[in-house]
Amino acid sequence: MVAPNDTDYPDISGLLRVPRVVITSLGMYNAITGIGGSGQLDSTVAANATVALLAATAASSLTLVPPIFDMFGPRICLLIGGWTYALYSASLLCYNHTQNSAFVISSGAILGIGASFLWIAQGAIMVSYPLPDKKGISIGIFWVVFNLGGGIGSFISFALNFRSQSGTVTDGTYAAFIIIMAIGWLLSVTIAPPHKVVREDGSLAGPPPSGKYMNLTGSLKAELNKFVEASKDWRIWPLIPAFFCANFFYSYQQNNVNGGTFTLRSRSLNGAMYWIAQMFGGIFIGALLDLKWLTRPQRAKLGFVFIVVTVFATWGGGLAFQRWEDDQGKVQWLDFSDSKGYCYWLMAALANSPEEAAKYVGLYKTIQAVGGAVAWRINALNYKAITQLIINWALLGASLVIAIPTVLTITPSPTANEIDDLYSKEKR
Repeated sequence: MVAPNDTDYPDISGLLRVPRVVITSLGMYNAITGIGGSGQLDSTVAANATVALLAATAASSLTLVPPIFDMFGPRICLLIGGWTYALYSASLLCYNHTQNSAFVISSGAILGIGASFLWIAQGAIMVSYPLPDKKGISIGIFWVVFNLGGGIGSFISFALNFRSQSGTVTDGTYAAFIIIMAIGWLLSVTIAPPHKVVREDGSLAGPPPSGKYMNLTGSLKAELNKFVEASKDWRIWPLIPAFFCANFFYSYQQNNVNGGTFTLRSRSLNGAMYWIAQMFGGIFIGALLDLKWLTRPQRAKLGFVFIVVTVFATWGGGLAFQRWEDDQGKVQWLDFSDSKGYCYWLMAALANSPEEAAKYVGLYKTIQAVGGAVAWRINALNYKAITQLIINWALLGASLVIAIPTVLTITPSPTANEIDDLYSKEKR
């Protein structure tokens, strides 16, 4: 597909516009949740708000959002969803003074719908804009910038709460996050549609809108037909358990390990280190999955081995820490005085257009949200930390085994002509 004259966004520019939005919305949200209990002394309200958030995400990711994405594209989806992050931070600020848990939980549910719009737009751009053999590094670049937001936000919390003796972050911390999130929402207007993004080989990242199904009912029917068609590729189904586990660990790591063990300022510092570590992990797995001298099937197998080794090493170390922490018998006392990227790469290997990618990302976010909601509910019910660790480790291990058939059947990267043929078929 030859790029017309009015396309002036190179693919890397199109990709980097999205993290500028995400770093100021999702990144700041990650900073809040990463310090445990969304910055509150009692983590129960935040845990229940996260359950509401993930339930709303699961309900909207496959139904409400994809047809709107097809009709209006990523820019409108980001504008629809971006403001909900500031609303959630505002509800926590309100909770500091009113203890209005209903507002926090309802804001969490609204954020769940908003997050669906943001994640599907971001995911479709991330896995479809780059050329087939550069998707790994593009995912890695996004993950670096995205987690940079969590790191910056955590350092902001660390600075603003350095001398605080309370277990709850200050009003100024929440106010700073609200302002940054609002700026990120406004940056959504800079996002380019797929047919305006030119790849290095001169092809477009996606076809222009067809003009079909411009009413919601027709679009919903078309969306269902497209999802059924995309679902005929059996290789997506062994990945469902991995999707379920993708965010399962956050409740245990953030509320039990960080929120339950460390003082407030140390929780903020730990959060910064946590997100910075994800930056390095994202760029490493991205580079690994784009090694030039390996075919795509070989890179799939190499990535799988790397994930298996790191998962078991990480949770093995976590088990040792949890046993030590349980022996201390204290709460909030300690002070100082990469699997998701692989899931995205596998989806990128199965989808080469923004529309098809949106279907897979919608499925991924739905199942991921269900898993996260289950995990946060387990956390809200105050199951023992060691029990939550065992559940996490067992689910992750099982999901990797189930994903093996998909890993073994990844095909070589398509040529530019093959991609153009796919776009031509979609336009008919």
